[in-house]
Amino acid sequence: MRLLPLRHMLTCLLALSPALLLTGAADSSAIARDDLAPVDPLDPPQLAAALAALTPQRPGVSDLYVLGFAGDGGDPVFRNEVLYLRQLFSERFDSRGHALVLVNAGDNVGQERYAPLATYDNLYDGLARIGALMDREEDILLLFASTHGTEDHALYVDAGPFGYDYITPEDLRQALDDAGIKHRVIVLSACYSGGFIPRLRSADTLVITAARADRPSFGCGNTSNATYFGQAWLIDAMNQTDDFVEAYRLASGAITARERAEGELPSLPQLSQGKHIGATLAHWRAGLHAGAAVPYPYPPVDAQAAASPSR
Repeated sequence: MRLLPLRHMLTCLLALSPALLLTGAADSSAIARDDLAPVDPLDPPQLAAALAALTPQRPGVSDLYVLGFAGDGGDPVFRNEVLYLRQLFSERFDSRGHALVLVNAGDNVGQERYAPLATYDNLYDGLARIGALMDREEDILLLFASTHGTEDHALYVDAGPFGYDYITPEDLRQALDDAGIKHRVIVLSACYSGGFIPRLRSADTLVITAARADRPSFGCGNTSNATYFGQAWLIDAMNQTDDFVEAYRLASGAITARERAEGELPSLPQLSQGKHIGATLAHWRAGLHAGAAVPYPYPPVDAQAAASPSR
């Protein structure tokens, strides 16, 4: 576990680089390692309160724990999706008290903040807390991350004045392994996120990604209220089904049709299902009484500004 809230500082030029602004894909090769991000004094108590609010597993019940990670604070769609994730799974999928969100966003600052920051350390500590609370033979983790991705397969983290970072597949696998979480559903909404699959796959893991390892995904920026993948998988499909794999199938079809209609390079969402996780998820669904669909609270952006860059 790292002692600093963020490992790597980037230069200000990276945050403003034309490549990031035009394509939404970050570049993890331009990392300046000599500077340290300032420590946010309000974040540790915010995280402690959020972790303390998580409730223990219920004996005899297959509980679903949910962790949402909105990595880029400069793009409101990531915040939108992660906050909706918590609402949807708390209300529709019986995860109230078992959901944690980590959010970098322009409105999650100062004394008015509503969630801990989305940093690697907070992700690590959140997973560790969930691992300690859950029945590791019975319960399931859903980890949903929404942010920019890089061509060399890392998730971009922008915590504003508290620094920039990248989370690699090795980072994520280490945090999950250290937490002792066995049954994993990992959903990554980011460009090039298919590159995480080789490192994350296991017999007890389902990985769903918004794009193939060599493809961008679409829908970020101030012109959108949700990414293409977030709209299709989280907002639309998960309100139709309680099956993560079926939601992937529905979302993949919808995304393909949308990209074709808009002339975009196909993002080709990916799925990797371990040989044991299907039975575990079926057992969870058998004990679930899914609630009604949950409306998405963030209104569409003006259609005249709807041409979204990729992520």
